[in-house]
Amino acid sequence: MKLLHFADAHIDMANYGRHDPETGLPLRVLDFLKSLDTIVDAALNENVDMVIFAGDTYKDRSPAPTFQREWGRRIIRLSQAGIPTFLLVGNHDMSPAVGRANSVQEFDTLQIPHVRVLQKPEFLSAEELGLPVQIIAIPYVSRSGLVAALEIEGLDKEEVYSEIENRLTELIIGWLDNADKELPVILTAHASVQGAAYGSERTVMLGSDLVLPASIVKDKRLDYVALGHIHKPQDLNEGAHPPVIYPGSIERVDFGEAADKKYFVIAEVTKGQTQVDWKNLDGIRPFIDCRAVLTSDENVTETLIAALPKPKDLEGAILRLMIEYPREWDPLIDDGALRQYAENSFEFHLVKRPQVEARIRLPENQTLGSLSPLELLDQYWRANHTDNAEVLQKLARDILSGEEETD
Repeated sequence: MKLLHFADAHIDMANYGRHDPETGLPLRVLDFLKSLDTIVDAALNENVDMVIFAGDTYKDRSPAPTFQREWGRRIIRLSQAGIPTFLLVGNHDMSPAVGRANSVQEFDTLQIPHVRVLQKPEFLSAEELGLPVQIIAIPYVSRSGLVAALEIEGLDKEEVYSEIENRLTELIIGWLDNADKELPVILTAHASVQGAAYGSERTVMLGSDLVLPASIVKDKRLDYVALGHIHKPQDLNEGAHPPVIYPGSIERVDFGEAADKKYFVIAEVTKGQTQVDWKNLDGIRPFIDCRAVLTSDENVTETLIAALPKPKDLEGAILRLMIEYPREWDPLIDDGALRQYAENSFEFHLVKRPQVEARIRLPENQTLGSLSPLELLDQYWRANHTDNAEVLQKLARDILSGEEETD
C-alpha cells in the first residue's frame, strides 16, 4: 500500500498578518492552504493508494463556513480521484458538548465517495475497507466522554487517565490479536505518545492529554503508525519496525516552531517492512525570533537594529524582537525606527520586557529558612516597592493569627 500521511492542518490559523484583497481570506490562511494544495497534488501525482489525515483540520472547533469550504475543496479532489481518504477526528475537531457534530462530520453525513471520518475507536478490516490493509483508528479521546461511557467516576484525574489508557491499550492489543496476520496493519491515532518531543503547540492544544504508552505503538505486528497532535516532526521508532511517525503541522503555527521544517510522509507499507519518504513542504513562511538585552543606555537604537537580520532576510517573514532592559530606559527605545527597519517583514512584533531590580540581599548570618512567614512577606513588600505595605502586612498578620487560633 502506498500511503500519504499528514496531520495538524489548522487551516484557519489567522493570528498574523492581513487579508488578501482578491480572495478575502487572511494571508496566513492562504499559507496553510498552499501547503494543503501541495499535499493533495502529491497524492494525485504519486498515485497513492490511500490518504490518512491524522486529525486537527482547524484551530477552532466551530470553524467559519468559509474555512470549511476551502477544506472541502481540497478533500473533494481526492474523492473525485477515487483515492480512499480517512479523516481522523482530533481535539480541535471535536465539539465540547455531548451529541454535537465534529467539524468534519459533513463528509460522513453527505456520504462523500471514498472519504471516511474516523470518529470513534474502531478496527477496520480489509473486507470493510475494500483494500489489502487493516486500520486501527484512535481519534482524540475526550476524558469526560469516556468517564461517562466507562463508568469510572469517583477517581481523581490521574487515576482516570491511567484507567482510560489501560483500556485503550487492551482494546488495541485485542484488535491486533484478531487481525489478519497476512495483511499489513496501520494504526492511526490523534494522541500524545510516551517519549515524544513536544514543540510549542501547547499554545493550540486544548486541555490535558491522554498518553499512549510507547510499547503499544511499537508493537511489531503494526506496519505503520500514523500519528497527529504533536507539531514537531519525528519518528519515535527510527530505524526499527514499525515507523511511528508524527509528520508535524503543515505550516508554522507560532514562534516555537520557527526552526522546524514542515513535512508530509509517503510510505510504502508492506507486511513486516515499510519504507518512509519524508516530503519537505517548501515555501513555508519564515518565523524569525530575535532577542536583545540592553546593558548600556548609549546608542540604543543601533544596538537593537544590530540584533536583527539584514532587511533582505526579513522580507515576508514574521518577526519578533524581544527586548530586556532597565525600566527607566523605556523612553530611549525608538519604536518607529525599529518598525521602519522591519518594514519589509510580513509582520513585526516588538515585545518589551522592562526589568525592575527587586532583589534584596539578606545579611550573611541569615537564611530564608530562618525567616517566619511574616518576615518573608515583609521582604517581599520591600523588594517590590509595594504601596500600602504596612496595611498589607497587618492584614497578613491578622490572617495568620486567625489560622493559628483555628489550629
